[in-house]
Formats: sequence, C-alpha cells, structure tokens
Amino acid sequence: MTRLSSALRGPVTTFAALLIVTAVTAVTAPASARASTEPKAPAEFVALRTVDPTITQEMRYVTPHNFVGERVDGYQQPLCILTRPAARALHEAQSELLRKGYSLKVYDCYRPQRAVDHFVRWAEDLDDQTMKGEFYPDVDKTRLFADGYIAEKSGHSRGSTMDLTLVKLPAKPTRPYRPGEPLVPCHAPRSERFPDNSVDMGTGYDCFDTLSHTLDPRVQGEQRANRLLLKSVLEGRGFINLAEEWWHYTFKPESYPDTYFDFPVSEKSLTTHD
Repeated sequence: MTRLSSALRGPVTTFAALLIVTAVTAVTAPASARASTEPKAPAEFVALRTVDPTITQEMRYVTPHNFVGERVDGYQQPLCILTRPAARALHEAQSELLRKGYSLKVYDCYRPQRAVDHFVRWAEDLDDQTMKGEFYPDVDKTRLFADGYIAEKSGHSRGSTMDLTLVKLPAKPTRPYRPGEPLVPCHAPRSERFPDNSVDMGTGYDCFDTLSHTLDPRVQGEQRANRLLLKSVLEGRGFINLAEEWWHYTFKPESYPDTYFDFPVSEKSLTTHD
C-alpha cells in the first residue's frame, strides 16, 4: 500500500480516498469471499443422511469412476441432497427393505445444472473416449444425444430424482476405483465387471445400453427379480421409474416440477438441517 498512501497525501478528500481503497479491496478480494456468493438451496432441501443415516451412499460423480472419467462440476462433497418429501419417502422405503434384509444405496441425488452442462461438454468432445470401455462400450459417442443418454436438462436438478440400487445385508465394502485400471463392459457378467456391493441388476450403474431398460425382456431370473423388488417398493412410496434406466426414480408430486437448480452439492448449500 506504499504507492497508494503516497498518492493520497495530496489534495484528495477523505471520501475520495475511501472510494479508492474500497475499489482496490474489491478487486483483490480472496476467492473464498467470492465463493460465498454461490447460490443456496431452498429450505425444502435436506441432506438425506439427516433423514435416514442407514441408506448407503456411493456418490459416483464426486469420484472419477463415472462415464466422464473425472469429478463432475458442482460436486464438492459426497453428499446426497434431496427435497424433504423425497427424502422422507425414501426413508419409508428403506424401513420396508430393511425388514426384508436389504438396504438402499444411492449413486446420485440432486444434480446441479453445472454438472449437466459438464455432461454436455463431455458428450460433444468426440475425442474423449476414456471411459467408453465400461460405460458405453457398444454405443457410438455421436449417438449420445439422439439416443437420449445425454440431455441439456435433467430431472435430477429439480431435487426429487435419484439414482439408486439395492444392497443385500450385511453389506460388503466396495473396493475403490483406480483411475487407469482396465475397463470391463458394464453389461458383462457380474463376476467380470467392476465390483459393486449391490445385488446383480444385470448391468452396472450408468450403463449406456438398452439392457439397462428396467423391463428389458433379456434380463431374467435373479436380475429381473432384483429390479422388480426395487421397483415395487419404491412405487409403493410414490416414486416413478424411468423406463430406460433401472436405477432412476423420481418422487411425485415434485416440490419443484419446473425449476432446475444450480447450487453446489455441499453442506454449505443447505440452509436448514433436520
């Protein structure tokens, strides 16, 4: 501040000096101060663990184990955030499943719009095929928009949609993904694809393939029974399944059916705590 102090020794009024100092301070404000301007979640949003801490959480988009191959924009913490009615309905479903010897496991919940934008940029970059071997082995990347795997808006951004599966209790741990490890197609037999402590649903999570359609007739036996168990329990609590993805459910009626939010996935985004 030496040069600034010298400049202020002349006939500069106190008020003008204050304006100069204020302007300099604003320009040099630390990133932490600017970060405080991030949008906040409405009071209707809660962390799932405050409603039901027994539901397993494996939040994939905060890790590199996803179709993009890196942490997705907007995911600051491995946290499932949902609207309160959706979280409470999920708690009711969990209570029923625990009595049957199962637990729910969520992979993704509220998804900020900036994450969806990240998916779009990734899909448009046809040279990035890093995770093709696992997540879209039989789909040409030029088809991701046309076939509906990627879109510019997602129901997840409204806060009542989640991606989830079932885990047989007692749950075994899932080993961490190691970036660069050999990839196995997501529709390969369970013994060959990436290990997951969930029950066998016929494909892995986020598998871009028609085998992921909930009622695909090629999926039979135990795999089909597992999909139908998840579907029946959740539908009994007000959830609607997306027919193209066995893992994708939305609680109805939605609290925000027409609003796509963009606050980060972080404790700091939440304004209330149950």
